[in-house]
Amino acid sequence: MSSSPITQVSQQAPMQTSLQPQLLTRLLLDLRGRRFSVDRETIMNLPESVLLCLFPNGLVLSRQSAAFSDGGEAEEDEEVYAVDFDPDCFAYVLDFFRNASEAFYGTGTNPGLFAAQQHLLDGSPSDFGPAASQNPLLTKQAIIVLREELEYFAIPPKDSEAATDEHGIANEPLLEIKRQCGANIMEKRNIFTALQRNVHKENNVAEQHLIDMLCMSGFDREDEWGFRAIEPSRCCISSIALVLLKTGIIHHPASQNGDRPVTVDYNQMATAQKLLLFWRKPAVSSPSLLN
Repeated sequence: MSSSPITQVSQQAPMQTSLQPQLLTRLLLDLRGRRFSVDRETIMNLPESVLLCLFPNGLVLSRQSAAFSDGGEAEEDEEVYAVDFDPDCFAYVLDFFRNASEAFYGTGTNPGLFAAQQHLLDGSPSDFGPAASQNPLLTKQAIIVLREELEYFAIPPKDSEAATDEHGIANEPLLEIKRQCGANIMEKRNIFTALQRNVHKENNVAEQHLIDMLCMSGFDREDEWGFRAIEPSRCCISSIALVLLKTGIIHHPASQNGDRPVTVDYNQMATAQKLLLFWRKPAVSSPSLLN
């Protein structure tokens, strides 16, 4: 018997199919007072590290009150999911993924990069392994996602009026010190500064190798965070950076007859494939593939 509870219901009690959860085509999200209407496919294309922040208790893609619904479209818009996530960060991620998708897969008026590299899928097995069609770097747009959650602590000077009451609540002078500390850290926007400092201090070869690999695959050593903000009511700074993975597939400018030559740097593609080994480690690096 299938392990799916929906399948089990349909097999055992076909007359009660109306009680099956209705899959949502769009989700209405309320991010700290700002609402987003996002279709299901867009949500599912987001990287795991972002989804875990949006839905720490799991992602719900079906209407919770489906058993009492007549299936009207208007009812779907009434279900609002409250999400404790920075709305500006979410908008930044959505914009990046939308632009990347349109550039790779194209739009109704402009063909994307995927159409120009279709012939690579017909290459010989020796070019890209046993089956070129199974190489995700040839069929999907890869995006590297880096996230950082930096908690900081403020220690006021001894002669300062900054203090906490008997309940541990900070007074205004202490709050001001925390705000100044946060503002100072916010100015440090370079992605690899902290990692590189650890490398120099502890000679961490693994972290140096990670930095080198990321810089060969799309980032630059002087890159800054694409989004960086202080979390409300917390001494914590959240940062995120997105970049298209350098797959080794090079699209040259269109020729006079309109053709767009495509060549492959096999060494670069091998590096990109190595980076995909970090797929299951979103705390460090999270490559995401657009479907």
